[in-house]
Amino acid sequence: SVYGNVDQLPVTEDAPMQKAESPYAHTKQIGEAIITDFAKTCTTQFVLLRYFNPVGAHTSNFIGENPLGIVYNVVPRITGTAIGKFEKLMVFGHDYPTRDGTCIRDYIHVTDLVDAHVLALQYLFDGGASDVFNLGNGQGFSVQEVIDVAQKVSGYPLKYEFGPRRAGDPARLVADAQKARTVLNWKPQYASLEDIVGSAWRWHEGHPGGY
Repeated sequence: SVYGNVDQLPVTEDAPMQKAESPYAHTKQIGEAIITDFAKTCTTQFVLLRYFNPVGAHTSNFIGENPLGIVYNVVPRITGTAIGKFEKLMVFGHDYPTRDGTCIRDYIHVTDLVDAHVLALQYLFDGGASDVFNLGNGQGFSVQEVIDVAQKVSGYPLKYEFGPRRAGDPARLVADAQKARTVLNWKPQYASLEDIVGSAWRWHEGHPGGY
């Protein structure tokens, strides 16, 4: 979100931040600015982790996302539709300049995200300097591709329809996470869309009402 509509992908940490595309993105930019400014006044070191799209559930199937109320994120909305929690899925926009017209995003498994937090803390404990790291797979998957994989892993056809674009949604966002791999020695273990969406599906199938 902090990058906005970038000109070059995959996006690196030193890419200039564009004007925020949404209030959500603006809060992320403000949060980073507060942390950076505070660090200038003392000896505190920090790590800023720029998640791309965290999804999935723990492979044990004991821990997963427990969405309450209205669900906007695409993967829990898809799995919720597959189990019958939602009547249908709305896909916002199918005329983007992408391979199938739907938005492309970089999806990262939540377990890989947790591992990155542990490594970032260890980096600071070991005396690492303040830094910023992208956390993503470096692969871009379209919303249509996520839907297709969800239908495959769940075995259920999904009811979905296309609506207008949602304000503030960039067409494509994919991370260059090489810096995290090199400095933090971090490597995603669940990089395939089947692994990511499959874990989310198994969680929601086994816990249709949440916890």
